[in-house]
Amino acid sequence: MEQIINIREHPEWLELAADYFSSRWNIDRQLYLDSISDSITTLEALPRWYLILRNATSCNAKPDNSEPYNADITGDNIIGGFGLIDNDFMVRTDLYPWMCALYIEPAERGKKLGEKLLEHSRCEAASLGFNKVYLNTDHIGYYEKYNWSYIGDFAHQSGTDARVYEADAIRDLEEMSKIVRQEPKRQRLF
Repeated sequence: MEQIINIREHPEWLELAADYFSSRWNIDRQLYLDSISDSITTLEALPRWYLILRNATSCNAKPDNSEPYNADITGDNIIGGFGLIDNDFMVRTDLYPWMCALYIEPAERGKKLGEKLLEHSRCEAASLGFNKVYLNTDHIGYYEKYNWSYIGDFAHQSGTDARVYEADAIRDLEEMSKIVRQEPKRQRLF
């Protein structure tokens, strides 16, 4: 069974998480290591980093997930992850938090794990006191299926523009249960 962990609560995953994100996004490992390390020690709401692990079960875990998970601490158990950060290389510094580095291993795709991480990011953002979550991407059509709204193209620090999406933070399970995947409206032909 898969389990999402907050690396802040499981710092034993720090090094493997930095390796994982760096290898998947081809971004300098030190950038990830610094941000993930900061997520463990900061008193601020951001950054936060999460992994989704396979074969992770908890033994007598507390509801707040503070118990360590029964999973071997190896890169083979990481099947995806994401971060919540204050800026994802965007010029717009007034928008935050940013969901970044969302990744699901190709062999694990099609199992709704991306959807699970998107929802988790929204719940975590709410628990950290935020009303919205943002992300930038070059994908069209994926995030809309999960109630993310395209809000425009904004300048990226790379010098290009990036598609930016926002979603409301999810404050409670009742609110989450109201979220219905939006299906395209079908036109009646008669």
